[in-house]
Amino acid sequence: MIEQAHQELAQQLLGCSYEALTPVQRSVIDLIANEAPSTVDPKLRHDERSFGDRLADRVAAVGGSWGFIIGFGIVLVTWMGWNQATKGHVLAFDPYPFIFLNLMLSMLAAIQAPVIMMSQNRAAARDRQAAEHDYVVNLRAELEIMHLHDKVDALRDKQMLELLKRQNEAIRLLKGQVDKLSGKK
Repeated sequence: MIEQAHQELAQQLLGCSYEALTPVQRSVIDLIANEAPSTVDPKLRHDERSFGDRLADRVAAVGGSWGFIIGFGIVLVTWMGWNQATKGHVLAFDPYPFIFLNLMLSMLAAIQAPVIMMSQNRAAARDRQAAEHDYVVNLRAELEIMHLHDKVDALRDKQMLELLKRQNEAIRLLKGQVDKLSGKK
């Protein structure tokens, strides 16, 4: 019984057998046949990231912001200004050409770049999952609309047939009356 409904829906809506459908298309046909609502994939609902993943995402969020750029620029200018102002004193811990600053910047770039890439890879994977979910929802909506169109067309055809039958009956009655009136004269 269920198998037959799935076959009919697949044939009606997609024009091919249920077995010929892709797994995503089958899941949509199953949802339509069972009249079940589309749900958000549990992977998209729950945050299953590890501590390192959450840290990488936070680093990427902070490192890719204007606040970080402005703050980091202030730190760089302060660092260079302090070392230039205290040139020749014991307080000048990194005199020009700022070799220690270059080392710090290189280490920051060496650590920050892979962390941001890890975060972007996870974001891309989440985006793919969300896009697949959107595709399923959109395909289901499109198929449901097509199914509703078919139902409306069937109702309209049925109403047209009933209307034609009533009109034919009215014409038959009118002809009978015309014949009666013609026969009297």
